[in-house]
Amino acid sequence: QVQLVESGGGLVQAGGSLRLSCAASDSGSIFRVNIVRWYRQAPGKQLELLDDITGGGVPNYVDFATGRFTISRDNAKNTVYLQMSSLQPDDTAVYYCKLFPTNSWGQGTQVTVSS
Repeated sequence: QVQLVESGGGLVQAGGSLRLSCAASDSGSIFRVNIVRWYRQAPGKQLELLDDITGGGVPNYVDFATGRFTISRDNAKNTVYLQMSSLQPDDTAVYYCKLFPTNSWGQGTQVTVSS
């Protein structure tokens, strides 16, 4: 099973930006051909799908995040990124990446946005 590790979370003020990374542990043969999805889970709320990107680098954006979140991938580095801008306190959550359709999830990275 491919292991995923998220990084890049932290504390940021409202209006700020962060770039999250999702790095895969395998040689890339599985990671590079599959979709990677970014989710988040805020306290007391359900898991929410944000964006995904195909193995070939074609992104699919969830409507609400359009214009603020940009997903990209660098298969040479076995890494998918989520660039987040204009962050608001409502964006506070644990952010996870998942390799679809496998069951490989990362451990999550905390994003906290202060007002």
